Amino acid sequence: MSALIEVAKANELKDGSIKKVKIQGHEILLAKVGGKHYAVDNKCPHFGADLSEGKLEGTAIVCPRHRSKFDLRDGHVIQWTYWSGIKLNLAKVFRPPRALKTYLVKEEGDRILVEIR
Repeated sequence: MSALIEVAKANELKDGSIKKVKIQGHEILLAKVGGKHYAVDNKCPHFGADLSEGKLEGTAIVCPRHRSKFDLRDGHVIQWTYWSGIKLNLAKVFRPPRALKTYLVKEEGDRILVEIR
């Protein structure tokens, strides 16, 4: 069962900004890029870093710990750590790349709603 829950007012986030919100036991990263809002899990699937401390690059969020990069539109992995060579290959064996969980975002009037499932 899913529910749409208000997480912010439309004017709370400026374009190109991110914000951590907690709703129903979920820690979610809310982002606004190009006038559109996105919502994803706030914890990096690599080692659980707080993505709200990361950097927004267009529609990608960069993890502050190992610079893993994820597309906010669908959660796919753009880069799995900044490592290369043997170190990257070992990292992929022990922590295989995993997409970032995304959430449906709806704008209703001045409210930003996120679907929690």
